[in-house]
Amino acid sequence: MSYRRSNAFEKIGASCYHPIEQASKDEIVRIQEEKLREQMTYLSKYSKLYQQKFEQAGLKFDDIKTLKDLEKVPFTVKQDLRDSLQAAPPFGLHQSAPLSEIVQMQASSGTTGSPAYIALTESDILMWNELSARGFFANGINPGDFVLHGFSMSKGFVGGIPCMQAVQYMGAIDVPVGADGGVDRMLRACADIKPRAVIGAPNFLLHVASMAPDILGKRANELGVEILAVGGEPGGGIPAIRESLEELWGARVCEMMGGTDLGVIYWGECYEQDGMHMICQDYIIVELIDPETEQVIPFEKGATGELIYTAIGRQASPVIRFKSGDHIVVTGTECGCGRTGPKIRCFGRTDDMLIVRGINVFPSAIQDLVLQMQPDTNGVMRVWADFEGHTTQANLKVLVERGVGRSKDQDQELIAHVEQTIRNALSFKANVIVVDANSFEKPGAAKVALTLRERPYFIEPGDENAG
Repeated sequence: MSYRRSNAFEKIGASCYHPIEQASKDEIVRIQEEKLREQMTYLSKYSKLYQQKFEQAGLKFDDIKTLKDLEKVPFTVKQDLRDSLQAAPPFGLHQSAPLSEIVQMQASSGTTGSPAYIALTESDILMWNELSARGFFANGINPGDFVLHGFSMSKGFVGGIPCMQAVQYMGAIDVPVGADGGVDRMLRACADIKPRAVIGAPNFLLHVASMAPDILGKRANELGVEILAVGGEPGGGIPAIRESLEELWGARVCEMMGGTDLGVIYWGECYEQDGMHMICQDYIIVELIDPETEQVIPFEKGATGELIYTAIGRQASPVIRFKSGDHIVVTGTECGCGRTGPKIRCFGRTDDMLIVRGINVFPSAIQDLVLQMQPDTNGVMRVWADFEGHTTQANLKVLVERGVGRSKDQDQELIAHVEQTIRNALSFKANVIVVDANSFEKPGAAKVALTLRERPYFIEPGDENAG
């Protein structure tokens, strides 16, 4: 298996990376249903997990021939995969290729439990490379570009080696510093190599840019970066974060999204910057469901729901009707770039969602509001969920960093303003606690966790207005 696609440089100047991105709905359905039937036959022979699930549901693999038939299949949830992995470690009952054909493994971040270990055959790796290359290309990265790697390179995360492999596959040159290499090394590599693009988590890239004057003696927007391809957390779709990134770096911000269970990247935002396109419909069937009724709803502009994924053409660790936990809004179904896949923004995850007196609350939505209150705030906040589970009848505690240089004497005014803004925009009552600027650790290799379960060390018991 070569590192680089043989015709990589022929893609320069193309309107998309693969024709499926601009295919008609009828053509996409034809391809998906043909590959769905093939995948069902494959699973019927090799997947113990889905053999069990289908038997329990009273289904036969031959029953699933069309996209409509797929709705008969029970959802696969994270707990199903955890149970599968525990029953047959290391790759679970859904390991559907012999160990002799598995050439690589990856791990999920484990932010909601133990890491999940994913197996890949050589065919699966090529598929992952192809899907991610489409995402990077949609973001504006071209063969021949230097790409500074700002995701973590360690712990088996898909933002590490698989992203590097995809950059190489598409003919670009990965600069493999990684978030774990540290801000100093990231910036010095940026100054030395002058990459056209930087990839990474949005909050981390904000922090990197903020440190450029201290480390390099110049602003990040003087480094010549043209594209920031961001993912791994919802920040790239939050207007205030996007605007700050573009101002600090002097570069265009485009989002990408994926996940360990299906691939690395399968949603990519184009130069229109109006949401992420589904760019991999020849390898992934995506459904949108109403989280309350769990019924499939159409991808129409303005629709919101949870994304459900089915792998087609996958060998080692395939999943069927996998509940991603990603909650999205459809921003459009047509685009000037010619891509026909629906466009979306992700506004939160099921794992992150809290229910405050019956109201669904995503911490990223609170973050968006606090960012807009700069310079009165420092733009940094954390939800302090000091209760069991995800539901509370009490006011939700929100810790907000005071703006740099702002007096503590003005805290009560700031508290009232933040609480009222949250109440007006998100319909729940917050108990805002103002803390000193730079109280929280700066973003690094790990994703930013907006929800705290333990009392921060700088909050004294009973102190409602710390800082």
